[in-house]
Amino acid sequence: MVKLPVNCSRPIEDLKQFGGTNFGMTWRNGLLLQNCKVPRSECTIPSELLSARLNITSCDSKKENVSCYSEASADYLDYRKLKNTGCGIVVSSILIGMDNDTKKSSVMFLEFQTMELAWGLEGECSCDADANCTNVSLPGNRNGFRCRCKDGFTGDGFRDGDGCRKVSKCNPSKYLSGRCGGTTKIGVLVGGIIAGAGLMAALAILCYCIRRRSASLKKRMSAKRLLSEAAGSNSVPVFQYKEIERATNSFSENQMLGIGAYGTVYKGKLHSDEWVAIKKLRHRDPDGVEQVMNEVKLLSSVSHPNLVRLLGCCIENGEQILVYEFMPNGTLAQHLQRERGSGLPWTIRLTIATETAHAIAHLHSAMNPPIYHRDIKSSNILLDYNFNSKVADFGLSRFGMTDDSHISTAPQGTPGYVDPQYHQNYHLSDKSDVYSFGVVLVEIITALKVVDFSRAHSEINLAALAIDRIGKGRVDEIIDSFLEPHRDAWTLSSVHRVTELAFRCLAFHRDMRPSMTEVADELEQIRLSSWASLEDNVCMTSSVNSSCSSPRSMSETSFRSTATKKGGVGSRRLIVPQKIANSLTTMEEIKDSSPVSVQDPWLSEESPPSTNRLLGNAGR
Repeated sequence: MVKLPVNCSRPIEDLKQFGGTNFGMTWRNGLLLQNCKVPRSECTIPSELLSARLNITSCDSKKENVSCYSEASADYLDYRKLKNTGCGIVVSSILIGMDNDTKKSSVMFLEFQTMELAWGLEGECSCDADANCTNVSLPGNRNGFRCRCKDGFTGDGFRDGDGCRKVSKCNPSKYLSGRCGGTTKIGVLVGGIIAGAGLMAALAILCYCIRRRSASLKKRMSAKRLLSEAAGSNSVPVFQYKEIERATNSFSENQMLGIGAYGTVYKGKLHSDEWVAIKKLRHRDPDGVEQVMNEVKLLSSVSHPNLVRLLGCCIENGEQILVYEFMPNGTLAQHLQRERGSGLPWTIRLTIATETAHAIAHLHSAMNPPIYHRDIKSSNILLDYNFNSKVADFGLSRFGMTDDSHISTAPQGTPGYVDPQYHQNYHLSDKSDVYSFGVVLVEIITALKVVDFSRAHSEINLAALAIDRIGKGRVDEIIDSFLEPHRDAWTLSSVHRVTELAFRCLAFHRDMRPSMTEVADELEQIRLSSWASLEDNVCMTSSVNSSCSSPRSMSETSFRSTATKKGGVGSRRLIVPQKIANSLTTMEEIKDSSPVSVQDPWLSEESPPSTNRLLGNAGR
């Protein structure tokens, strides 16, 4: 079948290409011709039909003689006979569907703009034994034949070609019912399909396991490389995830120590019988790996007795885990908020503050470049068996600039502790940690929450509340009653000195805040002044004054010498109201009524009492 679209100016000579030695136009083709000298009225096609089916718009059937021609006596239409009709234009074709032999077909169809071409081989029949031969008359009155395979056979049918081959009579329904092969049943077919599917599934699982193992190994190597780059020359142990999971009893809630902003902390035991703290960073935290590497980089480069020790890490199975030394007494925040214990005495709080200040000062002064913690808060100050301070959580810490006073970075930290100037202009410096530590000092003095929406609107922020009360000379309103500041002169004086120090740490402009080294030195002086007070009491209980005069004078001389060397640090004092001043005078005059007493005299040659001893004395 070929297309012969409508064309009102197609010359009849174009039909020559549709006739050849072995093919030509069949008798079923009806051609629409124009300019015919001999009209054929019996074959005339109405113009309405032409307009509707052929869309002939340029051919006017009233002016032009449009007729059809069909030679039914031959197998092929002869181009030369068509030319002799006197028609010069071939408009289009109509394929007429009817049987040439019987002429009895009751069904007749028309296909417009379509022409049928038929073929045949010249000569006598030369077909396969299983093929039927049909004699045809080729163009030019030549004898020819066609071969067609019989029913049940397939092929070209020619003896010299592919011939005919038998076609299986099995269809899918017969095959599935078993009528095509005897033993071939639907069960065998289904079994084969299941076996093939199982084999494919096994291969897919094997490929998946290999790829997963390869990816896991690649990630582990990448993690070790990152850890090596972060730790530098210091080696950081890498634990397998299975070890961590076994140590925490599959991260059981019974071993949970707390939940923070960046993850959950569990206690567990690894290789030894000692407890460790295991921090599992929040799952799928995009900054998780960065925090791990940041803590490894920072903690592996510093060493201080009041900084928590990093024991190792784990970066596996999509988890980021850090392992620290275990702090059995929890956090400073838990004790201040009475979540653990009934409260800490003033001597312990002052010691914790002093040790914490020394640790932060070490980060600022002893390291090159300096390290800014950026998240100093009471919940990040851990306490060991002896209530020694350990600063933890270096996930937000950054190295400072050695050639500039600050670095620019987006403010991060805990609300209530963030330096307002840092929050305002993005300038991070060591004074940002000083501000946060000032808030911690206020917590130590007041035992109040840093942010508490149950307080008045202007007092929600603890720093704002403390600045207001200290500035107005109403410190007693916010001092934790558990401290009993009026129990003796030294307690009242030291609490007010620490309050005044906190006030300076909370200054809005960072240039007005003391450095962390100055803060640590001043807290150390305040703490050491308690030993002088203890010596006074020891001397007053002694019957021989000469035996204690020398240590006391030595202590005072040493204390004053230290204060002088520090450039006058601690010389500034909080203005105490008159009522408190009178009480201080009274306490100085009546020293033998002081509630502080020492059962075992401490001599100057001996080391200062331990924290546990202070706790025992405070409770007596």
